[in-house]
Amino acid sequence: MIKEVIVVEGKDDTAAIRRAVEAETIETGGSAINAEILRRIALAQERRGVIVFTDPDHAGERLRRIISGKVPGCKHAFLTQEEATSKGDIGVENASPEMIRKALAEVKTEYPGSLPQITSADLLEAGLLNHPEAARRRLEMGKILGIGYANGKQFMKRCSMFQISREEFLRALAQLEESED
Repeated sequence: MIKEVIVVEGKDDTAAIRRAVEAETIETGGSAINAEILRRIALAQERRGVIVFTDPDHAGERLRRIISGKVPGCKHAFLTQEEATSKGDIGVENASPEMIRKALAEVKTEYPGSLPQITSADLLEAGLLNHPEAARRRLEMGKILGIGYANGKQFMKRCSMFQISREEFLRALAQLEESED
């Protein structure tokens, strides 16, 4: 049984989580999250901890940002779009039990207000900003670091929020560049 409560978007996500692990969930009802659901998430965070496990799409990322902004200190589980896609549909409900267990085993803990170790200059130098392949490179780096895809500003924020060290960042960059050769 997973101690934390897992926050998902809907009932199909809950069913997929329960096929993979024994856990309790809070369903947000999609991206239209309301104050009552946020209060339930805050209470769960206070008492047991929360793992935010949203779809790897724009709506899921928006929901993740809303929850992080209102309920600090959450843990986050990420799937790649490939791991969560079936017949053109992207969502946690499409992921295999093995991929869900893997994502939950690799949760990242949010550390609000942590000092950034990765700067915008680092992202520029790594070709993650203002580069013709920046979006693709951020996608691959997000997979390697386990923090999901994000635009440049969010990528830097996630590196800080999840306390990605300079060494971790440089190892991931080396792995990315090795795979491109």
